[in-house]
Amino acid sequence: MTAAAVATSPVGPLRLRPVSRAEHLAFVGSRRSVSHMQLPSWGDVKPDWEAESLGWFDGEGRIVGAGLVLLRALPKVRRYLAYLPEGPVIDWGDPRLERWLDPLLAYLKGRGAFTVRMGPPVVVRRWSAEAVKEAIADPAVRRLRDAEPTSYEPGAAGLAERLRRTGWRQPEEHGTAGFAAGQPRYVFQVPFAGRSLDDIRCGLNQQWRRNVKKAEKAGVKVVRGGYEDLPAFHTLYTETAERDRFVARPLSYFQRMWTALTSEHPDRMRLYLAHHDGEILAAATMLTVGEHVWYSYGASTDRRREVQPNNAMQWRMMSDAHELGAAVYDFRGITDTLVETDHLLGLLRFKVGAGGEAVEYLGEWDRPLNRLLHQAFALYMGRRGAAS
Repeated sequence: MTAAAVATSPVGPLRLRPVSRAEHLAFVGSRRSVSHMQLPSWGDVKPDWEAESLGWFDGEGRIVGAGLVLLRALPKVRRYLAYLPEGPVIDWGDPRLERWLDPLLAYLKGRGAFTVRMGPPVVVRRWSAEAVKEAIADPAVRRLRDAEPTSYEPGAAGLAERLRRTGWRQPEEHGTAGFAAGQPRYVFQVPFAGRSLDDIRCGLNQQWRRNVKKAEKAGVKVVRGGYEDLPAFHTLYTETAERDRFVARPLSYFQRMWTALTSEHPDRMRLYLAHHDGEILAAATMLTVGEHVWYSYGASTDRRREVQPNNAMQWRMMSDAHELGAAVYDFRGITDTLVETDHLLGLLRFKVGAGGEAVEYLGEWDRPLNRLLHQAFALYMGRRGAAS
C-alpha cells in the first residue's frame, strides 16, 4: 500500500519520543523508499519552521517508525501548525492505526499544536500512460480523477475511512485550502525495478525517442553541476516561473537545500545542466533517497527549443537514476485537470511521454486539536494567499 510502510507491525502498544538525527537517519536508511521531506535535513531547508525528529518504539525498545514534524507558529501566539509532509514513516496498513497516531497527537498537543497535518505516503489509484492519453483525448473526461484507473491499491479506501472516523479531515473538505503547506496528490512515476535501461528507453513514446536522438545529433551536452552552478540554474528557473505562472523560490532556497541535503549524504541532491553552443538551455535538480529518485525542480529557456534540451536532460537523469539502482523515477506533481485550457496540460503530456503511470496518493489530512485556532489560522492563510 505504501513504499514507506514498516515491513511488519509490532505487537502491543507503541511509545513515541523525540529522536536524534542519527537515530532518524539510521531508520530511514533501513527503508527502501522514504520521501526526502521526511529526512532530518529537510528541516534545515525550512528555516521558517521549527523541526523535530520523532520515533515510535515497540515494547523491546526497537525503533519501528519515524517522522519529521515541522512546527509553524501562529502570528503573536506560541501555538503551532504541526506538519509532517509526505509522512510519517509508519505502518499505514496496520488495522490498529490508533497505536501510531494517538501517541503522535498527544505529543504534539503537548508541544502546543492546534492542528496536525500529515500526508500518508499511501497510493490509492494508478493510470497507465496509455490510460492518461485516452483520458486527455476524451472531451467527456475533464479531470484525471474521473478517468477509469488501470489499478486500485487494496486497503487505501479503508484507511481513508478509518482516518475520517477518528476525526481526520482532508483540507479541501475542511475549508483550509489556503494553507501554505501542501504536496501534490497526483504525480507521474516511471517504474524501474526489474527493467533494463533498454526496456526503459523502449517505454518512451516515439516523440521522446526522436527528440533524444535529435538532441544528440544537434550536439546538446548534459553535464552535472555543483553548488557554484546554482545561480545559472536559478536564472533559467525564474524565466520558467514567469512563463508557467508560478511563484519562484529565491536562489538562497536552493543554496540552502543543496548544503543541507548534500551534507547529510553527498549524493542526495544533484544538479544537471543541458548545454548547446556555449549556452545553458535547461537545468534540473534530482533527489535520491534509497531506491526512490525524484526529478525535483526543472528550468528551461524558450531559446533553441528545437534542439530538445529537456528530453536530453531527462534521459540523462533517468539513465543515472537507473545506474544508482532506482526502483522508481518520480516526475513529481501533475495537473488533475485535463482540459486544453489548462496551461499545465503540456507538462503532463511531456511526462506521460516518458512511459510509466500517473499515481494518486491519499492526500493530506488535518486533525484539529483546537478548532477555534484551526479556523482562525485557515482564515489568516486564505487572506494572505489572496493578497499575495
